[in-house]
Amino acid sequence: MGYLKYIKELYEQPKENLGDILKQRLIKIRKEGAILRIDHPTRPDRARSLGYKAKQGYLVVRVKLRRGGRMRQRFKSGRRPKAYRRKKIVSKSYKWIAEERAIRRYNNCEVLGSYFLAKDGLNYWFEVIIADRIQASRYKGMEWLKNGRGRVFRGKTSSGKKSRGLK
Repeated sequence: MGYLKYIKELYEQPKENLGDILKQRLIKIRKEGAILRIDHPTRPDRARSLGYKAKQGYLVVRVKLRRGGRMRQRFKSGRRPKAYRRKKIVSKSYKWIAEERAIRRYNNCEVLGSYFLAKDGLNYWFEVIIADRIQASRYKGMEWLKNGRGRVFRGKTSSGKKSRGLK
């Protein structure tokens, strides 16, 4: 068995020691920026399953999102119940929004996938796996990246398909 299976089991059922490590890590990442490129994935098992490789052209970006739904706009005229205005109308998942924000920062790249990292009372954190179109398209099996344009904005990633009801 590979080491990634054991890492996956740790995250599925966090023990007391892992809980302390995650708390310390959360304290550290709270102080960082909203979109940050990191050297290595925090969860290598999940990143590898989504297509990450430790080669040139593959990036990992940590994205911080503010928690909470979005309310409808205020009505121009007329009386409506308050509850009607407070319905959440966002049709996109937080994961999809995180992918979009990451690709806007690194617009010469293409999203391979993303995964949930952590949450607290105010924020969600996701890590997005990104591949550079030119460098990664040189590798075997990744030639499709050269012609790909904006998968995430067309809802072609996994989280986009799920939000569109295709899964």
